Amino acid sequence: MDLLDPLQSRPDNQKNLLSPMAAKDQDKSKLKKRKQVPGGAKPDAPSSSPKKPKLLAVKHSKAPKNDLKKPFKGSEHTKPFKGSEHTKSGPKMEKTDPMSKRERRINAKDLAEARKKKRKPYYTLEQELAHLWEKMRVRNIGKEDRAKLITEALQKMKGKIAEIAGSHVSSRVLQTCVKYCSKSENDAVFEELQPHFLTLSSNKYGVHLVKKMLDNASKKQLAVVISSLHGHVAQLLRQVVGSDVIEHAYQLGNATQKQELLMELYSVELQIFKDLVTMKESSLKDIMSKLSLPKPSVVRHMTSVIQPILEKGIVDHSIIHRILMEYLNIADQTSATDVLQQLSGPLLVRMIHTRDGSRLGMLCVKHGSAKERKKIIKGMKDHVQKIARDQCGSMVLVCIISVVDDTKLLTKIVIHGVQENLEELVDDKNGRRFLLQLLHPKCTRYFTPDELASLDLSLDSLSGKVKGSSEEVKPNDDTEETETEANTSSDPVETLNMVEGGKKDPSVRREELLVKSGLAERLIDVCIENSDKLLKSNFGKDVLYEVAIGGADGILKPTMEDKLNSLHEAIASVVAEPKSEESKEEEHVLENFHSSRTIRKLILDCPAFASTLWKSALKGKCEMWASGHSGKVISAFLESSDSAVVAQAKKELQPLIDRGVLKIPEKQAVKKA
Repeated sequence: MDLLDPLQSRPDNQKNLLSPMAAKDQDKSKLKKRKQVPGGAKPDAPSSSPKKPKLLAVKHSKAPKNDLKKPFKGSEHTKPFKGSEHTKSGPKMEKTDPMSKRERRINAKDLAEARKKKRKPYYTLEQELAHLWEKMRVRNIGKEDRAKLITEALQKMKGKIAEIAGSHVSSRVLQTCVKYCSKSENDAVFEELQPHFLTLSSNKYGVHLVKKMLDNASKKQLAVVISSLHGHVAQLLRQVVGSDVIEHAYQLGNATQKQELLMELYSVELQIFKDLVTMKESSLKDIMSKLSLPKPSVVRHMTSVIQPILEKGIVDHSIIHRILMEYLNIADQTSATDVLQQLSGPLLVRMIHTRDGSRLGMLCVKHGSAKERKKIIKGMKDHVQKIARDQCGSMVLVCIISVVDDTKLLTKIVIHGVQENLEELVDDKNGRRFLLQLLHPKCTRYFTPDELASLDLSLDSLSGKVKGSSEEVKPNDDTEETETEANTSSDPVETLNMVEGGKKDPSVRREELLVKSGLAERLIDVCIENSDKLLKSNFGKDVLYEVAIGGADGILKPTMEDKLNSLHEAIASVVAEPKSEESKEEEHVLENFHSSRTIRKLILDCPAFASTLWKSALKGKCEMWASGHSGKVISAFLESSDSAVVAQAKKELQPLIDRGVLKIPEKQAVKKA
């Protein structure tokens, strides 16, 4: 018997226990052992010392791979297929049916509802209020039905209004209730919310409720709310949400209440002793002189209030504009320049919709350097149309075209922005101001004394302090400043522009903006196309008149004589249209209140138009128009400054005067006598 072959030493019944798979594994293990011979010897080399032979353990045979069901890749514990049996685990297991999409959605919704109920103590109440709100807020509901729903909602909220007023849902319900509820119910809500006004003013949902309460508050309630804000005005103005409440109260309050809100922003003394100042002193300078307040301490306090507001960009409210104007009137040169530099840019566009904000914008333009003016103009890009239509914003545009010397930049941004919708601006009450300033600068017929005063406004601390630091004139330079120039820090005093009107000749600037930019040509075309409409318009007639006479000083005549003649002919063709007796609603231009006066002014001030109108429309037809508004137009030919026009008209008009058909105005009769 060979000792090295352990299989031969076993009985025959044990030899058969080794399956072919086991034999194969045995061969592999032998080969592996031979390869792991220490010392780097060859696998086939015989060992120097004989080793005791080891009997191989009998291994269980492995079933073929195809006989076993392979588990899913990457899963250690896989669920059995439906209907399969686990021989080792024992009992038979079946997979449950998966939930449908609808069931999963319902289950997720139920879980979310459960979490909300745990997190929100008044969640169920809010759901009930939401259902009532959906019914009460519709427009076609009756007053009685709405009153019942409001009463029911207020009963459910009684004693809990302060806790749920800051909620997204409950705040909306309360706003609707306050809007439509009775006076007694409103008073009850007000009393319950009164101790919590400050907290709600800082809440992004509660702030809307406070504003609604202010809208529906009585005079007494409004005074209570404004009194509760005392001592917290500066704090709330530094918040985006809280500043809305201060602005709302400021707009609704009377002069005394507005002054109360402004007081604590001026100085610490006025914040503590708010009854020191009466309403006779409206400006900060008067208050300081009466109470002998030290100017440095007032400036320091106002700087601490204003600076955080400017850093956060909360500049939309009129109360902030008022504070800034008062601050600039008392601030020294460095402080005033620093504030104007912070405002110069896109931030200014959000401020010029109020009276004080518009004046701040004009001060920034007048006292700013060339670089700052460029930032202001570039910040207005894509907003020119909106600014031109605004009552206060339009005055900033008027100031810009009267001060800034860089006409190429103005043409690129402002003039092109105006031309996009020129037809509507011509007939707009505020939009026409920009055009009238170019056609007839600072005319008292088109600008009020207050508006003209704002154009001449300046700061004492920034006027005439430094000489020789004016804006450099670059009429043909349209190069944009580099980032290095924009970020370069410089002394604010050195960058001041002391020449408030610019160095360029106003007539040259006006010609470059009006004529050379192409605005005048486009404006004449609009007047020709809409001559009938503009003649009868209360606002468009002024633009039409200024264009037809060639502008102040005849600025349009040298280069656009032919265009102006075409406009005269277009107006004459409208006048020449026959009088319609059937349609009484459509007035003829000679009988209309606005158009008849405009045509009469054109006859008196523009001999070329008078000659064209007489030849094209009125010659031989004067008797038909000798009465009413049209009679004043006919008699204007006798007052023309052109003797040739007077001579042409007198032949036909004198017989009408002698017969008493045409009545001459008393002033004209006195002149003849």
